[in-house]
Amino acid sequence: MSESAVQVIARGDRAPAEAAAAAIDADPMLENATYSILEEDEDKQVWRIDAFPTTDEEAEGIAAILRATPGLEVIVEKLADADWLAMSLSGLPPVEAGRFFVYGAHDQGKIPEGRVNLKIDAGAAFGTGHHGTTVGCLEAFDNLLATETFEKVLDVGCGTGVLAIAAAKTGSPIAVGTDIDEPSARIANENAQINDARCEFYFADGLSDARIARHAPYDLVFANILAAPLVFLAPEIGAALKSGGVAILSGLLRTQEERVLEAYLPLGFTVEQTIHHDAWTALQLRKS
Repeated sequence: MSESAVQVIARGDRAPAEAAAAAIDADPMLENATYSILEEDEDKQVWRIDAFPTTDEEAEGIAAILRATPGLEVIVEKLADADWLAMSLSGLPPVEAGRFFVYGAHDQGKIPEGRVNLKIDAGAAFGTGHHGTTVGCLEAFDNLLATETFEKVLDVGCGTGVLAIAAAKTGSPIAVGTDIDEPSARIANENAQINDARCEFYFADGLSDARIARHAPYDLVFANILAAPLVFLAPEIGAALKSGGVAILSGLLRTQEERVLEAYLPLGFTVEQTIHHDAWTALQLRKS
């Protein structure tokens, strides 16, 4: 953690906000940066980026990118010593995406009947279910479940494991996940136990790991990561899917859709559904 915790905030029109977000995503030194982008004022068309850097170097890098983007007003606010990621998420309401209801411990008394309830608390892993990319994945999955079942599901870049857990809780007998962040794989396995879900999560680099490859080909692959790794992993994701299988891709901005599709369409994928939440996109693709 940085010696003095800070929040970096930028406001401006949509175009510069999305350009700055794309620049953050493209910077390899900021690949673990935690930030959000949303439309703060629809009437005035003001967009906002909130970033909670965990190191001084990360704070400096994010602030530099935002300040270098014309059209953004940037402020850096000092915060008291606290786990700001957990605190900010603990105050968020439950997430509803179709049949799925994602909640934290603070929402224990709000659990509805007749839903697929997923308990995911804020912690050291990414993906509590509140981010627009995760919501988009859950909505796409919910729509698919109306007409299809998925025996084998893979969650690439699993974070907290919420997507593979959602698959296991809706009948997928094989639901596995992989993440290049070792704490994420550990936390995802803990979340699977909390939710009584039969899942397996592994710390692994890529999809060639024997523990992942042994279940291939998969019926469904989730990949809620970033645009650059989505493009890089396109051949591996395509090879991991069976013919007729589905890939739900997210973690990309609307402005990055074309770049991602250019990597997948030549591999025999077709677009079935596109879901937008704020500036973010979830793509549902089918392999021929």
